[in-house]
Amino acid sequence: MQHRPQLFYTTEPAPCPYLPNRMERKVLTDLSGPNAASVHDRLSQAGFRRSHTIAYAPVCMDCRACKPMRLPVARFQPSRTQQRIWKRHQDIKVTITAPIPTQEQFVLFQAYQESRHTNGDMAHMSWQEYADLISSTPVETVVMEFRSTTDQLVCVSLVDVMSDGLSAVYTFYDTSTPADSWGTFSILWLRQLAEQRGYLHLYLGYYVPGSQKMAYKAKFQPAEIFQGGHWGPLTIPG
Repeated sequence: MQHRPQLFYTTEPAPCPYLPNRMERKVLTDLSGPNAASVHDRLSQAGFRRSHTIAYAPVCMDCRACKPMRLPVARFQPSRTQQRIWKRHQDIKVTITAPIPTQEQFVLFQAYQESRHTNGDMAHMSWQEYADLISSTPVETVVMEFRSTTDQLVCVSLVDVMSDGLSAVYTFYDTSTPADSWGTFSILWLRQLAEQRGYLHLYLGYYVPGSQKMAYKAKFQPAEIFQGGHWGPLTIPG
């Protein structure tokens, strides 16, 4: 049986969404086809991320700030603040569903974008674009819905299932009560789920030193980053 080659493409430079006065460039490849899951696994373990049917990684000309990050779930040690957040939300109900978009999710998604990413690419997504974000996937993907005791949808995580772990593709949540820290709680919940299922890692996307949007990721320790062709410990100066 003849296998088609995996083709990679490079995007044109565009404004960086994380750091001011920087330009980003990505290398990407299509994940469609019978080997999508295995290709996705290998690329994710080499620092790539997935969006729709595309796997991508940064290849910026003069910057290497974006560091692929993952948590070794068995060794993770929550901080005192994270422990308090975890205990506070033990009455939250989490449902794991197929990647099927709903209007309820979309309303929460729009509110999140308006609050946190007003000028971002996703801020003006239509319903169909949101539906594609959730459902357009060539690999095993699930949606985690987090609900309060009053059945209010407070957080949604789109998650890929890999051979060695879970990958948090995108998470959005209710920002009207910042003290609830739904983003942090969702990571803690996914880490526990990964450990319960016997996985080694929880992939969290990119850690970008100097980016206010990504600063929170450094609070999850110990963590690993991919650089120089291998995974190693994330060390925070100071």
